[in-house]
Amino acid sequence: QVDLVESGGGLVQAGGSLRLSCAASGTIFNINSMAWYRQVSGKQRDLVASINSGGIINYADSVKGRFTISRDNAKNTVYLQMNSLKPEDTAVYSCTFNTLFGPNYWGRGTQVTVSS
Repeated sequence: QVDLVESGGGLVQAGGSLRLSCAASGTIFNINSMAWYRQVSGKQRDLVASINSGGIINYADSVKGRFTISRDNAKNTVYLQMNSLKPEDTAVYSCTFNTLFGPNYWGRGTQVTVSS
């Protein structure tokens, strides 16, 4: 079984930066898109950013200009560079890989806490 493992979360002051990574523990074939979601306790999980196999990127309006998603296909890894962090960015961040013909994979999440 292949898992997605996130890393890079933590506690940071407002205005600071963090870089999240999400790597597959094994090989996943036919990955179409990779994405980051975030969820605050008691609220729905929201899309933060996505990138597909063609390099097309989408961002939530709330993070545009501050967050950057990138992927390394050879390493089956997706990154999220988060700059100018705000307290409202505090959430559990999870990554997901969407495959063309198989299942979708999800990581367990990493906590990001931004203090004011």
